[in-house]
Amino acid sequence: MPTFFVRLPYFKEFGVHPPRLLVSRVGGFFMDHTVAMQRAVALAEKGLGKTAPNPIVGAVIIDAAGTVVGEGFHDRVNSPDHAEVVAIKAAGNKAAGSTIVVTLEPCNHTGSTGPCVQAIIAAGITTVVFAVSDPNSTAAGGADALRAAGITVIAGVLKDEAAFSNRAWLMKIKKGRPFFTWKVAATLDGKVAAADGTSKWISNETSRADVQVLRRQADAILVGTNTVITDDPHLIPRGSFAGYGANPIRVICGEQELPEGAQVFDAAAQTLLVKSKDLDVLVAKLDELGVNHVFVEAGPTLGSAMLDGCLLDELVIYQAPTLLGTGKHFFTFDYPTTITDQMRMDHLSTVVLDGDVKSVYRIRNGE
Repeated sequence: MPTFFVRLPYFKEFGVHPPRLLVSRVGGFFMDHTVAMQRAVALAEKGLGKTAPNPIVGAVIIDAAGTVVGEGFHDRVNSPDHAEVVAIKAAGNKAAGSTIVVTLEPCNHTGSTGPCVQAIIAAGITTVVFAVSDPNSTAAGGADALRAAGITVIAGVLKDEAAFSNRAWLMKIKKGRPFFTWKVAATLDGKVAAADGTSKWISNETSRADVQVLRRQADAILVGTNTVITDDPHLIPRGSFAGYGANPIRVICGEQELPEGAQVFDAAAQTLLVKSKDLDVLVAKLDELGVNHVFVEAGPTLGSAMLDGCLLDELVIYQAPTLLGTGKHFFTFDYPTTITDQMRMDHLSTVVLDGDVKSVYRIRNGE
């Protein structure tokens, strides 16, 4: 049976596609690499929220027969080891003469750990297959160093899928700032609160559980001061996340004074107050933290300012099958507009969650 894929919409920022679904496959040398890379991408995603300021990376080691003898992913919360080193340690002596399949080009520099290139050479690995070339000039050059050592290098296997999974870090390297995802829960007519200010709950329990997963995968959660004053959110991932690691950093932006007893001041996570409306100040503070991905749960004021200022990269909107008619819109320009002022987005995915519709859009940032 031939191999074929179901594609999701085009993700233009990196010239890549979101993950493809493998429907069926045949055997063969190339397909061994492809299937191993799919596993490596899945492993890499286990590191979401655990690797900043480093990228997420997954690695799989297979022997000459195509058998997995070691695998791993980068988890900076629990170990400094990069994914390649984790996999090599798991493989032990079986790494000699094997192939390592890794989502990102192995690094060729010494940071908090030694170069992965040297670990691969020392392990006796004879073939390296990677998906995405490292765009970080400090760590790049791994492929050339491996080839110089006589190791076979194959680049670009499932690069679209690996790049999509690692888009937050890749965007950070490209733009010199974190990747921002804005989460919105709204009615079909775009309201996030009723005319009297009430807003709990617009989305259903299934949607709210899905939000906890997205929180857990982020490095920081951002809201404005008005959200803290109005809703007193805890901003801690709920659900079955015991042992996952430190909670995302809570970031509060704005000039309003906050209640001393607000939940964001408890010991469940680090909290950073950015007492400014200047978004450049906010970005600078986030850069100091070294975060890759910021999950924005701000209301219309901060969210609209960030969107209008080309600071948001992704919109995740949960739309409940309800109408309010009057109330607070989730987004508004603060100046008169015409139809030519529409802000275009690229649709990435849609799923129905017990009646709510969750859609993800890539924001073009003025393109």
